[in-house]
Amino acid sequence: MSIFKAYDIRGLVPQQLSESEAFKIGQALADFYRAPLLAVGRDMRVSGPALRAALIQGLTESGVDVLDIGLVDTPRVYFAVGRLRLPGGVMITASHNPGEYNGFKLCREQAIPISYDTGIQKIEQLFQSGAQPAQERSGLVVQVDLNQAYLDYLHAFIGPLRPLKVAIDCGNGMGGSLARELFEPLGLQIVPLFFELDGRFPNHEANPLEAKNMRWLQAAVVGEQCDLGIAFDGDADRVMFVDERGELIPSDMITLLIAANVLAGEPGATILYDLRSSQVVPEAVRAAGGRPLRCRVGHAFIKKRMREAGAAFAGELSGHYYFRDNYYADSGYLAALKVLEIVSQSSQPLSQGIRPYQRYHASGEINSKVSNPDKVLAELDARFPGQNEDRHLDGLLVEGEGWWFNVRKSNTEPLVRLNLEARDGELMEKMRDQVLELIRSI
Repeated sequence: MSIFKAYDIRGLVPQQLSESEAFKIGQALADFYRAPLLAVGRDMRVSGPALRAALIQGLTESGVDVLDIGLVDTPRVYFAVGRLRLPGGVMITASHNPGEYNGFKLCREQAIPISYDTGIQKIEQLFQSGAQPAQERSGLVVQVDLNQAYLDYLHAFIGPLRPLKVAIDCGNGMGGSLARELFEPLGLQIVPLFFELDGRFPNHEANPLEAKNMRWLQAAVVGEQCDLGIAFDGDADRVMFVDERGELIPSDMITLLIAANVLAGEPGATILYDLRSSQVVPEAVRAAGGRPLRCRVGHAFIKKRMREAGAAFAGELSGHYYFRDNYYADSGYLAALKVLEIVSQSSQPLSQGIRPYQRYHASGEINSKVSNPDKVLAELDARFPGQNEDRHLDGLLVEGEGWWFNVRKSNTEPLVRLNLEARDGELMEKMRDQVLELIRSI
C-alpha cells in the first residue's frame, strides 16, 4: 500500500517509511515547492528525530533553507507558515495513528493544505522518478522557537474566563507540550492526564474519536468533579469533549456551540459543517442569525470551501474545527479555548447547554466492508431517488420524511461509511437496518 495518501504521506516505520524514503521525500518536496525556505516541525514519535534529519538533509542538499521550529504540534506549523508568510511547511507526524507509524503533513503558503489531488500525487511521481532538483548551493538550517508567540496569539482569541475545573487528556501526544502554559494562566484548575510526551503511547492511543480512549478522561471528570473534560489527538489538531457528568459530547454539538459564539460577534457570518453532522446544526446556525453551508468531508475540501465562501468557522464530525482568523486552519487548542469561553459565560453546566439541541437520533458512523463501493452507491442511488441539491456532494446524500442518510466510500479501504439520522429512535433504527441490509446484499 502506498504511503502517499489522500491528505498526507504516512506509513509504518521502517517497513514503509525509513530514513532513505524521508531523504527522497525531502528531495521531491524541494522540486515540488520550488521555494527558497520551508518550515519543518515534528511530533514526539520515537522515529521523529531520524526522519526529521533525513528529510532536512534531502531539502538542504536540494538547495532549500529550512526553518526548524522543533518539537511542535501541527497547528504550530500552520501558525509558523501563516504568521511568517512562508511558502510552505512540513509537519512530521502520523496524527492519531499508533506509535509505529509516522509521516508528513504538508501545506502551502497561508497554511493552504496539500492533498493528493493538489500536490501529493505530483510529489509521489517526483519521489518515484528519483530526479534531483538542480541547486546552486546547499540550504541552511535555522532553529526558531515560536512557542511564546503562539501562546500570545491563542490567548488573544478569548476574553477573561471564570474559574473552571477542567480535566485534560493529552494522550502522551503533543498537546502536553503546551497545555499548562496555555490553560493555567487563564485561572483554570487543571486535572492533567498523560501530559508527558511519549510517542509509544503507553496509556492509550491518542485518538479521542475512539470511545475506548476516552474512559480515563470520563473517570477523571466525574471523580474530580470537573466542569468539563478535553481530549487532544496526537498532533493536537483535533479535540473532543466530555461534559460535567462524564458523558461524551458529539462533535456536531460542539460545532453549533462554537458557531453561536462566533455569530455573536459576527452576525450573518457563513458557517460550514460537514454533511455527516446533525440536521440541528444548520437549524441552530440559522436561529443564531448565520448562514449554514454544507460541505464534503476532509480538511482539504473544507479549507478550500471556507476560503471560497469567506466562512468564519467550520466544524467536522471528526473533531476538527476550523477558524478563518486562524489562516482557515484547524486547531484543537483554539476550539478548546472557545468551548471554555462558552462554558465560562453560561450559568448552566455544559450538559444543559447542549440538551435543547439533542432532538434527533443518529446512527453514528457504521462501516461496511464491500467488494465494489461504486456499485453500492449506484444501487442506493437507484433505490432512493431524489433531487436534493447536495445529493452527490460526497458519496450519496438521501433525504426522506423525517430522516436522512449519507453513504461515502473510504479513501483507503474497500469500505462504505453510513451516517443516518431521524426524528426519533424507532424511525432511525428502522431506516438504519433497511439501508444496512441493502448495502450488505449488493
